[in-house]
Amino acid sequence: MQKVLITGANKGIGFATARHLLEKGYFVYLGCRNAALGAAAFSRLQEQGLVHCEVLEIDVTDQSSVDRAVAALAEKAGVLDVLINNAGILGAFPAPGGAAGVENAQQVFNTNYFGVIRVTTAMLPLLQRAEQPRIVNVSSETASLSLHQDPSWAYYPMKDTAYVPSKTALNFYTMALAYQLKDTSFKVTSVCPGYTATDMNNFAGSGKAGDAAATIAKYVIPGTDTPSGKFYNAAGELPW
Repeated sequence: MQKVLITGANKGIGFATARHLLEKGYFVYLGCRNAALGAAAFSRLQEQGLVHCEVLEIDVTDQSSVDRAVAALAEKAGVLDVLINNAGILGAFPAPGGAAGVENAQQVFNTNYFGVIRVTTAMLPLLQRAEQPRIVNVSSETASLSLHQDPSWAYYPMKDTAYVPSKTALNFYTMALAYQLKDTSFKVTSVCPGYTATDMNNFAGSGKAGDAAATIAKYVIPGTDTPSGKFYNAAGELPW
């Protein structure tokens, strides 16, 4: 049974992705910053008969928490087949100016960008033990610099100084990591799950969490014929 860790798995897209992969036969570690919320998510899955899962307490902004999570995984499983870097925050949107804007951007980047690097770097030794290791970084279409040049694009006005650039930076990390691992069996991708109704956007999104989960899973499950180091959504490849 392949093992997957999903950060931010106690709610929203992370929880829906956990449920989707459990239904596909994966063993899922529910990466959660808050142990109580993780336990509640675990209970909901158990009630649905999805028993091959476990809560893994991890705060992606805290290196000591990440180190403890790696040690726990190493003891429990010894290998990790899939890492889904899903944990993310919106921050203040639109972003404030001045010193408050700097602090807001730092907080957002610490989760959305540095948190991904922190977790991925720590988990690499476990991923390297898998036959076909996969890393999926949950991104956003709004990260595309190319699309931001097109005034007719639906999200053209979304040019903030925190969330959007944090996802643009994340996309470059995907590209850089894929290049570093190009001579291995790793596949590294950025995936936009779509504008999904979650508490991050006060449920304003038009998409459903289940559909977002299916999009992410498409780039996790072996057999998807897509190259590493690319940026995708449900329809296919997105421009950087």
